[in-house]
This record gives sequence, structure tokens and C-alpha cells, in this order.
Amino acid sequence: MREPTPVQPLVLIVSGPSGSGKSTLVQKILEMPGTMPSVSCTTRPRRATEASGKCYDFVTSEQFEAMVARGEFLEYARVFGKHSYGTPKKWLEESRAKGLDLVLEIDVQGAAQVKEKLPESVAIFILPPSRQELERRLRNRGTDADEDIKRRLAKAREEIAASEKFYDFCVVNDDVERAGKEAQAIVTALRSSSARRRELVDQVLASFGG
Repeated sequence: MREPTPVQPLVLIVSGPSGSGKSTLVQKILEMPGTMPSVSCTTRPRRATEASGKCYDFVTSEQFEAMVARGEFLEYARVFGKHSYGTPKKWLEESRAKGLDLVLEIDVQGAAQVKEKLPESVAIFILPPSRQELERRLRNRGTDADEDIKRRLAKAREEIAASEKFYDFCVVNDDVERAGKEAQAIVTALRSSSARRRELVDQVLASFGG
């Protein structure tokens, strides 16, 4: 039996309100073999604990606008009217060249753009258990002023309300280990779908003859 033709890698979008724990669950997905992350560009200042190229590539506003003009982004947006964020197309090209499923950690606005350009992409929304729990997590981080927390909670409400428009799956992050296994199970199920295994099914069927 000849080897089946490799299928196109998955494009996995993961979004959720600030404080929902989406970054942790993205790391759970990236623990799975056959995955790779995209690294977003941002114009916001780099925090002391951040290394450029790990979570973000930090660029100037001029560099960002030049990338926009060259059409280098799969999606991009200005967040809270202050800083710009974008996902370079190069990560999609690299994932296809390597045959690895690409994981994008982006917001709802970015997810809408990617879904429009890549309808086959799969979007997972990370939901906090409640508004009260989300506020508790935001306050425990100790990085935001009261006004920033209020703004993040208001944005969270908007994102949750809009999630049904663009997202294929929803994972409630009430327990990190449980939610992480659920996110990994979604990826496993997607990889095993009959549509993605169609050629393999046909080849096995042909081996029966007749």
C-alpha cells in the first residue's frame, strides 16, 4: 500500500478574555507532538520578564506599519487604542513546510480575520467559570489598576458574547489540568476526523479488493 498523501496542517486559533488562562492552555496544546506556535508582533513595550521572540516579537510602530504595507500579516489589530498586535504570515508558511499544526493565540478580532482568510481554521474559545472568578484572577495578578480591570471585564463580556460567531469549540477553564486535557482532546479528535483521513480510508478499502 502506498503512503497516504500528507494532509494540510491544522490552523488552531485559541482566544479568551484576559485572565481566562488561555496562554496556559495554549502551552498544553503545544506539549502535543506535531504542533508549533506562532509568535505575534507587538508595538507595546517589552516587560522586564519577557524575552523578544518567545511570546512576542517587539517592534516599533514604524516597523509594524511597514509590515502592514508589505502585506506580511495574517491578521493584525490595534488593542485598546494604544498598541498594535499582528500575526505574521511566515508562521503559516513554516507550519505547512514542516507539516506541523499551527497554534495561534489571538483575540476575537484577530480570529475573525483569520477565519475569513482561512475558513478551514479551527477556533477554540477559553471561557472563565464566571465574571467573579475572572475578576479575582485579574486582581491577583497585581498588574492592573482598577480602571484597567473594569475595562478588561467589559471587554471580556463583549468577547464572550461574540464567541459563538467565530468559534468551533468552547473550553471552560475551571481547572487547568482538566481544561488542558479537554483542549488536547479537541486537537486529537480534529486530527482523526474522517475528512482528514479520507485518503487513508480509501486506501485501506482498496486493499480489500473487489
